Amino acid sequence: MREFKKLKPDFVSLTYGAGGSQRNLTVDAAGKIQNWVGLETACHLSCIAHTRMEISALLDRIAGYGISHIVALRGDMPKEGGLPSSELRDFPHAKDLVEFIRGRGGFNVAVAGYPETHPEAASAEEDLSHLSEKVRAGGDWIITQLFFDNRHYFDFVKRARKKGIKVPIVPGIMPVASPAQLKKFTTLCGVSVPRELEREIAARAHNPQEVSSFGVAYALRQCRELLEQGVPGIHFYTLNRGHAAAEILSLIRKF
Repeated sequence: MREFKKLKPDFVSLTYGAGGSQRNLTVDAAGKIQNWVGLETACHLSCIAHTRMEISALLDRIAGYGISHIVALRGDMPKEGGLPSSELRDFPHAKDLVEFIRGRGGFNVAVAGYPETHPEAASAEEDLSHLSEKVRAGGDWIITQLFFDNRHYFDFVKRARKKGIKVPIVPGIMPVASPAQLKKFTTLCGVSVPRELEREIAARAHNPQEVSSFGVAYALRQCRELLEQGVPGIHFYTLNRGHAAAEILSLIRKF
């Protein structure tokens, strides 16, 4: 994290597992990064398996560390299952968590957006309606799911603006590090892969360094186009591998 600090990011964020697993360790880690390392930290907070009392306690701890930024998410379904029906949950949807945080006050809240539509949404229009609800509930800005074709992002922003969503929409970029990583995240997130990217990664699959280098070059190309079009920033999904983001930032700053 001290190496990350040299990159001078606006903030760093930390996720935690499905259903809020490891939440206490994650909040503690966020507090250490905020106070020991001196990096502005945004703490992820998912709600699908939490009660109002648990969320309130977590917000107390987050505030106690001096953290004022939260990425508010519904969260993934726990692998072990066992959740009560949505009618019995305190926070069945992300908008309910956003509304709760906003009612408490003291936090800047980011919400998630899906350029290629959330895998569980019945349609792109329904998904956009859910996003609009999260913003109306108090979302200050939007971080998008990763994507590999910038046209998806530009189309998403255009549709969001027509829907009346006016908050900043920050694109999420993930430099590809391996064929397995690419397959895992595209399957999990319902993200499409351009033929060029799929072909070039497959051609380099025998050489991890070549895959990583191409992943950086491809992400750099995405970032340059996005920045030229005036995006409000770029959110890098580093997956605890900061070298790729560092290399991209170094190259961007040379232009």
